[in-house]
Amino acid sequence: MVIANAPLLCDGTPMPTRYWLVDPAIRAAVSTLEAAGGVKEAAAAVDPDALAAAHRRYAQERSLLLQDAGDGPRPAGGVGGTRTGVKCLHAHVAWWLAGGDDPVGAWVAMRLGLSRASVS
Repeated sequence: MVIANAPLLCDGTPMPTRYWLVDPAIRAAVSTLEAAGGVKEAAAAVDPDALAAAHRRYAQERSLLLQDAGDGPRPAGGVGGTRTGVKCLHAHVAWWLAGGDDPVGAWVAMRLGLSRASVS
């Protein structure tokens, strides 16, 4: 359902999105939710402090993978490469499905009737 990307592509280009949603059915359901205004709805429903903390945790997790990567460019931002707010429901729910503590991912999962147990 979800793949984990390396923080740097083979050529050294930063990859800010660590978790990528690949399950076609879940991806389509999230796309439908986004098209219906889900990004704004999620941003209004989720505590901004909890979301900011999630962005920091995501960035920290990704940064730990770069400890021995030299001095080249680094991916920036939190979930989906953004530092604040909600940018992409797909990125949030992908991290949540992978076990991340993401309030937006949890909100999306609730809206779509997903649970980690039901999709494992």
